[in-house]
Amino acid sequence: MYMKTPILAPSLLSSDFSRLGEAVQKIEKNHGSWIHIDVMDGTFVPEITIGQPVIRCLRPLSKLPFDVHLMIRNPEERADSFIDAGADYLTFHYEACSDPGKLIDHIHERGIKAGISVKPETPVSVLEPVLEKVDLILVMTVNPGYGGQKIIPECIEKVACLEEIRRKRNLGYILSVDGGVNEKTAGDVIRAGTDVVVSGSSFFAGKLTLADLTKYAG
Repeated sequence: MYMKTPILAPSLLSSDFSRLGEAVQKIEKNHGSWIHIDVMDGTFVPEITIGQPVIRCLRPLSKLPFDVHLMIRNPEERADSFIDAGADYLTFHYEACSDPGKLIDHIHERGIKAGISVKPETPVSVLEPVLEKVDLILVMTVNPGYGGQKIIPECIEKVACLEEIRRKRNLGYILSVDGGVNEKTAGDVIRAGTDVVVSGSSFFAGKLTLADLTKYAG
């Protein structure tokens, strides 16, 4: 359902990796509601970031939900290890998974929330088979793999489309947006129906706050 108060989910991707504990503290002190953790394998996307051992070490530092975004090939092979490490939401890419519905069911069986993400070039129509069971849909508004990119405006239309489907069919998934959201673009994504805003560079630079998101929420 649509959330009148948006969720700010700062991404650790844009933090100083040598001071991740301090980054978690900054998120808590600056009204972050979730902690977004980008996991990259160097195959599905070019970069390699943090994995299960780091998530496991960070887990005791915060009670905020860990929003773990798997940008990896064959996520079904590693889902359990990320759940065991402390994920509260586990989001995988449609493009990387051979049977998204089966993986969503497995994540639910493990007792946490399941999310699915699509790249900018992937149409939302491919998600039709899982709309009734998924907890979160993450719309990538930049090409996955790097922080600090500019938002792709056409991707905001995908959010609006998914919001219309949700409203007309009374579905329960949360809509999340990741990529290029700053103080100038936040209004556009919130008005399109976004519930969760993932922000990296703008949050850690002090340019995007929860107040910036809330003023656009109806």
